[in-house]
Amino acid sequence: MQYPEPIAQLIDSYMKLPGIGQKTATRLAFYTIDMDSDDVTRFAKSLISAKRDLHFCSICGNITENDPCDICRDKTRDQSQILVVEQAKDIMTMEKMKEYHGLYHVLNGVLSPIEGKGPEDLNMSSLLKRLQTNPDVKEVIVATNATPEGEATAMYLSRLIKPAGIKVTRLAHGLSVGSDIEYADEMTLYKAVEGRTEM
Repeated sequence: MQYPEPIAQLIDSYMKLPGIGQKTATRLAFYTIDMDSDDVTRFAKSLISAKRDLHFCSICGNITENDPCDICRDKTRDQSQILVVEQAKDIMTMEKMKEYHGLYHVLNGVLSPIEGKGPEDLNMSSLLKRLQTNPDVKEVIVATNATPEGEATAMYLSRLIKPAGIKVTRLAHGLSVGSDIEYADEMTLYKAVEGRTEM
């Protein structure tokens, strides 16, 4: 049995989202049909608004309504540090911590030869321009994920930035708070030992 065309299109639309398969898309489509008309209208408007009203900050690459973004415009932030992240959503994660008060730069991905992603596909050239035109920057903190691609990207950035005399640091990796050593894999333990701090 085939679904009516509007339902089939809705299922197909949901399946375009990452991690959503046929079953979940079907469930979401029928849930949407059961929603109140006002809720569906608000949902549709929020999708359109997110696509129409948001763009990338011309300085750091963050997703924003205003250009430059609020963080780049905030002169009270520490102008000597730039924390480099893979995606704009990583900025929100860091901001929730309320401990970092510097600037950010979004790469929009990581180096991945398998996927055909090289330096020219990432937001790296604008970072280098920022560093050349802003003598206040003394440290670049690389906060890419602890994946092979994230590590390769961190090493590549370090090689590009260090000759300019700017300190390049990497977020510490290792055991998470509340975890047991016996359940950690070898790489996590290695990173924990490597990143140990004096007490």
